Amino acid sequence: MTNEGINFNMADLGDALNEEARAGLVNALKNKLQNLAGQHALDSLSPIVRKRVEVLREIQGQHDELEGKFFEERAALEAKYQKLYQPLYAKRYDIVNGVVEPEGIPNEAAMDQGEDKAVEEKGVPDFWLTAMKNNEVLSDEITERDEGALKYLKDIKWYRIEEPKGFKLEFYFDTNPYFKSTVLTKTYHMIDEDEPILEKAIGTEIEWYPGKCLTQKLLKKKPKKGSKNAKPITKTEDCESFFNFFNPPQVPDDDEDIDEDTAEELQNQMEQDYDIGSTIRDKIIPHAVSWFTGEAIQGDELEIEDEDEDDDDDEDEDDDEEEDEEDEDEDDEEETKTKKKSLAAQKKSGRAQGDGQQGERPPECKQQ
Repeated sequence: MTNEGINFNMADLGDALNEEARAGLVNALKNKLQNLAGQHALDSLSPIVRKRVEVLREIQGQHDELEGKFFEERAALEAKYQKLYQPLYAKRYDIVNGVVEPEGIPNEAAMDQGEDKAVEEKGVPDFWLTAMKNNEVLSDEITERDEGALKYLKDIKWYRIEEPKGFKLEFYFDTNPYFKSTVLTKTYHMIDEDEPILEKAIGTEIEWYPGKCLTQKLLKKKPKKGSKNAKPITKTEDCESFFNFFNPPQVPDDDEDIDEDTAEELQNQMEQDYDIGSTIRDKIIPHAVSWFTGEAIQGDELEIEDEDEDDDDDEDEDDDEEEDEEDEDEDDEEETKTKKKSLAAQKKSGRAQGDGQQGERPPECKQQ
């Protein structure tokens, strides 16, 4: 089956439909293509097998109905516990930012560090910066230049959104010399939240103070010798920064043809962007103190080690199979050598017979 006859002008559709309708269209097209693919698979089967598969599809439909109820109940359960978590997150915020002091802490701090230092050091300095840097996914995004701004990060929250489906991250900053906004947001719109399928992401446009933009760097180039303009040439260039997270990759709405390489690169960028957002939502926010202390790193490493051990087991099995094959090859070689010696002895004594064993098959080549 080919899709040569299926042509869609997404620009025209985009003008005629709002975002919700467009998401519905994407879902409908997805289901239509799945049904066409399923019908194509059935056409290749014999009639009796096709009837059996049709019954299996009915069973699958019943399963999908139950699964849909499971997703509904899970969403309700998650919403319930999100509300229960909020008082705990509020207490964490107060301690991290020095709003309140846990009972008994001031006296102990004064005894250990001296009165002045205990008053100076409020809360837990660099709490969120340290927690994020200890996560492998996020540490790759944070540059040294970013750290100065991320020291002002006071809290991170997330909320589920219903229309359209998705979730929203909120980053709360103290007043700082880098940008004007004290709250930066990142919103993910999902076509299918349970799979999940990302439709698009929207980030805050950061208002940087002059000369403080972390997503661009200023390059100065000396003028050529003999040039009339003696002033250095300056230009800005995009650079790596965690704050690029708030300027996510966008899928073009017009009808420009996107080549395969560009489409693949865009898909990888969107997957990476979603990976960062879901890591902050699912790991950093609920377990921030474990990431701050480094305890969560060990848990992640154990998961990675388990995966590596599975890979090692597969490699060991492959090695064992290769060794067994090599042993079999060596046995074949020894058997052949023995037969050759026997034949030589028979010829020497005049007892060799033409029983079809001349020209023995050589041993199998040892597999590399």
